[in-house]
Amino acid sequence: MGNAPQLFAGLIFGIALLGSGISQAKEVDSSIASCLRAWGKHPFGANPTYKTLATSVKVFGIGQDTADSQRTNAPSLVLVNPGVNVMGGTTVELLNPNGWYCFRSNVNVMGGLRIRAHCKAHLASARDGVTVLGSNQSDKSVTVMGKTQVELVGCD
Repeated sequence: MGNAPQLFAGLIFGIALLGSGISQAKEVDSSIASCLRAWGKHPFGANPTYKTLATSVKVFGIGQDTADSQRTNAPSLVLVNPGVNVMGGTTVELLNPNGWYCFRSNVNVMGGLRIRAHCKAHLASARDGVTVLGSNQSDKSVTVMGKTQVELVGCD
């Protein structure tokens, strides 16, 4: 029974990696389209260009936090790849005031996910959220026995 947390974390990690790798090109197109629909009015047109922000996997608090601190003069569309956080805490910083951040999805199991976004940034999720025995302010990720919160920064 002592190996149950490690087995559980490994299982979640494996499922997340498998799920994010299937039909990646098709997934990206549908994720961007879903976020553009969620925003309604946006400056990107029908076939937008975008950059992809890689996120990391954190298990028991071990792993890298993710940050987009590049400021642009024009609107910038950013696809935020799936983040996975198991039994720890992680922070994603989205600090471009002209950033339009599209979350493909996040998985947060028995941990805390903190999203620090610039006050003027736009956030949308390509997926609906699910929360089980936890707290999820954004309702845009999967949270099981954990907490997801969004903190706005740079609101001068």
